[in-house]
Amino acid sequence: MTTPWLSIIGIGEEGLPGLNQAARAGIDGAEIFVGGARHLAMLGDDPRPRMTWDSPLQETMAKIKALKGQAVCVLASGDPMSYGIGVTLSREIGLAQCLVIPHQSAFSLACARLGWPLAEVDCLTLHGRPLGLLHLHLRPNARLLILSEDGKTPKQVAAMLKANGYGNSTITVFEHMGGAKERRHDGTARTWRRNTADLNTIAVDCRIDPDTVHLMRTAGLADEVYQHDGQITKREVRAVTIAALSPRPGEVFWDVGAGAGSIAIEFLRAEPTAQAIAIEQNPKRIANIIANGENLGAGNLRVVAGSAPAALKGLAKPNVIFIGGGVSDAKVLNACWRALGPNGRLIANGITMEAEAQLFAFMQRHGGGMTRIAISHLDGMGDLHAWRAMQAVSQYRGQKP
Repeated sequence: MTTPWLSIIGIGEEGLPGLNQAARAGIDGAEIFVGGARHLAMLGDDPRPRMTWDSPLQETMAKIKALKGQAVCVLASGDPMSYGIGVTLSREIGLAQCLVIPHQSAFSLACARLGWPLAEVDCLTLHGRPLGLLHLHLRPNARLLILSEDGKTPKQVAAMLKANGYGNSTITVFEHMGGAKERRHDGTARTWRRNTADLNTIAVDCRIDPDTVHLMRTAGLADEVYQHDGQITKREVRAVTIAALSPRPGEVFWDVGAGAGSIAIEFLRAEPTAQAIAIEQNPKRIANIIANGENLGAGNLRVVAGSAPAALKGLAKPNVIFIGGGVSDAKVLNACWRALGPNGRLIANGITMEAEAQLFAFMQRHGGGMTRIAISHLDGMGDLHAWRAMQAVSQYRGQKP
C-alpha cells in the first residue's frame, strides 16, 4: 500500500486554531509547505521551507513532483476538492500518494448562514472562468452559490442578472467567512452598486422578471435565443436530436457542420461535464457559435475552423458524434464512423434526397436505424388556419460495435 507523501489540507479564515487533529498532524509532520501567500502567512514564523504558486501553475506542479519522498504539505482554502487545488494535484500526482483533509467549504458555510439545503443549490466558481458560465444556471427560483474572482465580481454578476431579466433576484455577499473580518451584504441585482473584499462568496436567489424568456436546461430552446443565419437545427428537431444523442457525463462530443452550434450547446447544457467540439468552416457562423456559447453558458465548447473530413484529424477521440452538415458526402460519414471507439454513437440528420440515400446506404453497411421527423405548425391563411409543414428530417442513429 502506498504511503501518501503529499498532504493537501483545507484551512479556513480562522487559521491554524480551526484545524482538526488530523490536519494539525499533517502540518506538524511537514518538511516543506506549498500555498498562496495568505495561507502561508498563517504559519507565522515557522522556519520550515515554503513555496508559493507559480504562473503558469504547471511550473509549481513540476516542483512538487520533484519533492517526492519528502513530507510536503499544501495549504488550500476550505475544501480542496471543491473547485480547489486538490482536484488538480490528485489527478496529476495520483490520489494514492495524496492525503486530502478538507475544511468547511465556502458553500457549506454560506448554506449554514442562509438556511439553504446544500443539495438543492447550484454551486459554481467564476474564479479564473468566464462570467458567461452563469447563463447555464439562470432559471426561475434557482438558488446559486458563486465563488468570486475578486471584489468586482458581485457587481458584474448583478449587472448580468439585470441584463438577462433577473433584476429582481436577491443577492447576498459574504466576505471572509469564518474569520474575524466576516461581513454580510444584502441587496437586489437591480440596485446593486457595491464593490466588496476580494475574498467573497455570492448567493443568488433567482427571481425572473415578467416577460423574460425562460432558458430551460432541457433541449429545445427557442430558435430566437441563437444568433444564426438560418443554418440551425430547428427547435423541435433539436429536442429529438439531443434525446437521440443521450448526453452522458465526461463524454467528448463532435458537432460536425455545426452551423449556429445549437446542438453542441444544448448537449453541454444537458451535461456540463462533457466536452463539445464544433466543426464549422464558415467564418460568420463560427462567430455565431462562439457568441451563442458565451450567451448560453456552454463552458466546455471548442470551435474548430474547417470542413470535414480534413478538420477532424487530431481532435480528441469522440464518444458521440452528430453530423448536421455534409451528410450527403460519404467521406464525412465514413470518417466519423472510423473516429468512434467501441460503443460510440453516431447521429446524423439530412433533409435532401441525396443525404437520405447516403444515410440509408450507410445503415445497410453498419446497422442502426432511421427515423423521419415531420413537424407542422399552425399558420394563418387569410381568415382561416392550416398546418404548414417544415421540411422533413431523416435521422440516422447508430452505435459502433
